[in-house]
Amino acid sequence: MAGTRTLQPLYNHRIVLTTYPGQVGINPIPLAWGSIDPQTRGPIVASRNQASLRLRNAIGAHGGSYSIYRALAVAIRQLEPSHKPDLTNTEPVVQIGPYPSWADPSKIVSLDPWGHAVADVYGPQIAAGLDVRPTIAITKAHMQLVEIEACVKDGSLKVDGKVLLDESGQLMVVKGAVEPVWYLPGIANRFGCDETTLRRCLFEDTGGMYPELITRPDLKVFLPPIGGLSIYIFGNPAHIADPTKPLTLRVHDECNGSDVFGSDICTCRPYLIYGIEECVRAAQTGGVGLVVYFRKEGRALGEVTKYLVYNARKRAEGGDTAAAYFMRTENIAGVKDMRFQATMPDVLHWLGIQKIDRMISMSNMKYDAIVGSGIPILERVEIPPGRLPPDSQVEIDAKIASGYFSATKVVPPGGLDLSSTVGRNWEDIVH
Repeated sequence: MAGTRTLQPLYNHRIVLTTYPGQVGINPIPLAWGSIDPQTRGPIVASRNQASLRLRNAIGAHGGSYSIYRALAVAIRQLEPSHKPDLTNTEPVVQIGPYPSWADPSKIVSLDPWGHAVADVYGPQIAAGLDVRPTIAITKAHMQLVEIEACVKDGSLKVDGKVLLDESGQLMVVKGAVEPVWYLPGIANRFGCDETTLRRCLFEDTGGMYPELITRPDLKVFLPPIGGLSIYIFGNPAHIADPTKPLTLRVHDECNGSDVFGSDICTCRPYLIYGIEECVRAAQTGGVGLVVYFRKEGRALGEVTKYLVYNARKRAEGGDTAAAYFMRTENIAGVKDMRFQATMPDVLHWLGIQKIDRMISMSNMKYDAIVGSGIPILERVEIPPGRLPPDSQVEIDAKIASGYFSATKVVPPGGLDLSSTVGRNWEDIVH
């Protein structure tokens, strides 16, 4: 067609579908996972650009699931395939580590302990052209929630000018974002499976997206295409790793329907807000508060599956009962929960945490994972009954019956009677 310009090819080299150990020209940068010295440990290199392709020591791509959007930006010519980030002035606003836990390869297997410091510790390699990218970023922010403003108005939280800044409920926080970086031998060990089986399952259930999981057993690091996590620190970040300072913790798994849109079928947003309030109180009384927010929507089953479960629950004969709460999920997903908290404590070890004074959670899985990793928890705090949304009693009773912690509802030897706990129908206005 007249006037149509001819675009130059994006890539001027042959397609490399996969590589193999010992292949001519393939020379991955050595990696010693668990070394406390960043140079001995070595940088994580996953880039497939021409300068780094033969030196790659990691499978996958930076950005997790967002790597797909990067590919789209390249495809529509809004981003050069060879673009590398300019990391000027991007360094963390506070220092994190190094801590002794970084030198224990069994403590941290799902993130790169040096992921926030690559511009510093691997600056010479980056200047020489190696594409090393941060997988962690740490910044400061002001945070405003209507629930915190309400706490100021009713006097349950006081303005201090440091953590809680003003009458509008504005909070000062240090926050971080962490992308997953998996050390495959450690992941396999953490979950009690062999590495070969893990690699095959990852290959198959990602549609064969990453053939090097199979062809490159020498590459031990994988950047999975999943969501990461965020951390929010209330108070002095230096107190996080100080065992003499009281630490309040809330570990929260994503729930878009409740956290953002206020759905009343679960306890997620009320528990998150309660956790934030308790973190503020800890910071205002000489301690520190920490919220860790994982992108594990719908118990890591996804939002589509979660909404299918909602439909099955509300249309069930006999109503939405606590007795059948987990069964509905298993009928659709095959399992009741895929969050698998085995790697959750890694971020706590990365932060140098040695003990948790108050854990704002009822989850037995989170408690067992943290304590099993070597971090003691002195007190567990359940959500106050007055904060339960109208339709969430089904969830909370089912979870307590399955082993969740509760100081207010004791499970008798024969188990809880769940027959009378029934959720409301869609048409019910008052429950």
